[in-house]
Amino acid sequence: MNTKMKRSTATWIWDFAGEYRSRYVLSVLSAVCGVICGILPYFVMANMIGDLLGGCRDTNIYLQHCLVMALLWVGRCGFHSISTTLSHKATFAVLGNIRKRVCEKLTRVPLGTVLDMPSGSVKNVLVERIDSIETTMAHIIPEFTSNLLVPIALLVYLFVLDWRMALAVLVTVPIGFGCYAGMTRGYAESYQNTVDKTKILNDTAVEYINGIEVIKAFGKAQSSYEKFVVAAKEGASCYVEWMRRCNIYFCLAMSVFPATMVAVLPIGGLLFRAGTLDANTFIQVILFSVGLITSLITVMSYGDDLAKLSTIIGEVTGILEQEEQTRPQVSASQPKNNDIALHDVTFGYHEKEVLHGINMTIREGTVNALVGPSGSGKSTIAKLIAGLWDVDGGSISFGGVDIRQMTQQDYNRYIAYVSQDNYLFDTTVMENIRMGNQSATDEEVIEAAQNSGCHDFIMSLDHGYQTIVGGAGGHLSGGERQRITIARAMLKNAPIVILDEATAFTDPENEALIQSSVAKLTKGKTLLVIAHRLSTITNSDRIFVVEDGNIRSSGTHQELLEKDSLYAQMWRSHIAVRDTEEGGAAQ
Repeated sequence: MNTKMKRSTATWIWDFAGEYRSRYVLSVLSAVCGVICGILPYFVMANMIGDLLGGCRDTNIYLQHCLVMALLWVGRCGFHSISTTLSHKATFAVLGNIRKRVCEKLTRVPLGTVLDMPSGSVKNVLVERIDSIETTMAHIIPEFTSNLLVPIALLVYLFVLDWRMALAVLVTVPIGFGCYAGMTRGYAESYQNTVDKTKILNDTAVEYINGIEVIKAFGKAQSSYEKFVVAAKEGASCYVEWMRRCNIYFCLAMSVFPATMVAVLPIGGLLFRAGTLDANTFIQVILFSVGLITSLITVMSYGDDLAKLSTIIGEVTGILEQEEQTRPQVSASQPKNNDIALHDVTFGYHEKEVLHGINMTIREGTVNALVGPSGSGKSTIAKLIAGLWDVDGGSISFGGVDIRQMTQQDYNRYIAYVSQDNYLFDTTVMENIRMGNQSATDEEVIEAAQNSGCHDFIMSLDHGYQTIVGGAGGHLSGGERQRITIARAMLKNAPIVILDEATAFTDPENEALIQSSVAKLTKGKTLLVIAHRLSTITNSDRIFVVEDGNIRSSGTHQELLEKDSLYAQMWRSHIAVRDTEEGGAAQ
């Protein structure tokens, strides 16, 4: 049973505030002083009216009152400016820290968890959603607190003046709250509906933009655009319908709440006429009732902002509370060699087991290959060895040490992983290669590029190594991107190299260049390769045949041809396809 208590939004905000908490405290204190400066003029006005009723004709006294009110107004503006400046500076820093924490968290959770998150939703949370709470955090923390504390103090003062008039001030409040309650009826469902529809709109927009090439190529522009239009209309209509339903209640609430004079004037007039209420108190109650209700309305106006803040903090913490990979702060021990061994490894996606008791050993300095039908589990094994996921059962050891007993940083130093889904960042070619070794000099980066066979094409680019490759490397061809990722892996100079179908989507010319680069990259290293072209792995020291999440057999190419019917069938199919391609090329 999970007894872990869910943290509240307030505790998360306090946690996020961190070193900036003192700024928020000063902001709240400044806001309280500002609100007090906004309330005190009512006292001054009450005294002025009292002096007038008392027959005072000294102009200097009234000028002094006006000067005091002017100074209080300046104080109110000054404290408000100080409060908002402090809260905004703190909030911008806090939002930056929240984004950093989310990004750092994504590096510590299993790869499968990240892949399960829709990219549109993650991008929306990191950029728009976090950014949208800037105004809320910068204003609500100081202003909500101050506008709540001051009315309470003012109400206490009214009860001290005259409890009957204090109750008269509150006559419209229950009616106003009744109207407000009608407005908030079904609030949770309506608000959640807007959140859900907005998420659908964001995911649909990202899907539409990312798939625009396929949409155009297959003439699906109209049907795909209609899906986006429907999502956009639903995203707008959910707000319109909600506002239309609340409009009457809102108008009534905002009309009734400030109407304190409806009760204060007749009740106060009767009490004054009866001689049980003096004029000065009557005037103060009239003036303070206006200030009291104004502050309460300000507090109530933050209802939507608080709900929005709670929802977005919930989305952020939903990522931050994801289970992380099990890794120690300090490695228990260092590996004795570069052998990799899988012991009874099981692993599954969404409760469905896809690997069933995998046992295999990869010896140091050997070339190893994983082959098998599509979906058999080859890439999953490679990703587990690379440490991108944690096993569900069994263990993976490196040099005799369970990789879960090593820090992520220590283990990553030993692994160079080149995927078929190579990715480049929207920065220069130089910096993309340097990611393999952040401390590498420009000369070392260029040397890695030369060794991987991509120096010549890089120099042919407009700005050479300083060319911006575009989002996901979109300014380069698939083969060029692959060669840069190999240069990046070569610069890392890790003893273990994992190639996950690195040439799966390349043309023959680029494949030859990449194979040459791979030969240099893996010289003297331990290599694990997943290849769909079996002719590229015939010289492997050991080939593992994977089928339905199990190691079916292992051995050299010749041994598997003789003892494994599946491998023999795959080889015959590959040879037939290769002969057909070569025959077509010859013609």
